[in-house]
Amino acid sequence: MARRIAQVVSIVFVVAATAGCRASAPARFYTLASTASTDGAPAANYAVTVGPVTVPASVDRPQFVVQVAPNRVALDEFNRWVAPLDESIARAVAGNLAVLLGTPRVATAPLANFDPAYRVTIAVQRFDSIPGDAVVIDAVWTIRNVANGGTRSGRTVAREAVQGEGFEALAAAHSRALANVSGDIAAAIRAEAGSHGVLGVAR
Repeated sequence: MARRIAQVVSIVFVVAATAGCRASAPARFYTLASTASTDGAPAANYAVTVGPVTVPASVDRPQFVVQVAPNRVALDEFNRWVAPLDESIARAVAGNLAVLLGTPRVATAPLANFDPAYRVTIAVQRFDSIPGDAVVIDAVWTIRNVANGGTRSGRTVAREAVQGEGFEALAAAHSRALANVSGDIAAAIRAEAGSHGVLGVAR
């Protein structure tokens, strides 16, 4: 009987120790990067702000939200975004637009003493993460011409295969997807600028 009790106590101790190690494991933090490359188009001579950006409530949290079944997701407490997703998306898109438009005059909104010619707002409809498979970003975006109030809107659905394992690969795939979204936005800004004769070489 004493031996049986000792075995039970030993099992409980191992389980508790394993749980404790998991609970004390350090969290890993990830960010979104600007990955767009220049297409050789003439540089812009106007300023652009990006924001606000909205994201679905289901992913508006520090933890990675990953799809584990067609109708089921999981939150990973030990793999997190280093900043709120809306802010990270705005920064990544702004960085992409700076490259695509060939100008450093791109910033996230709001920014004091920055007078943009165009304001970009983005409403993310989907921000799906499927480990080992793909990510999907479905974004509706609007460009507003500050001078005349004119707008251009569009929708980009970007799916990127996950190249590798783990959460770093998911973050990298989301960054590539945002570069695709940014490409469509940059093209719309150039079209709007060209229609008003303000496209030119950066000063």
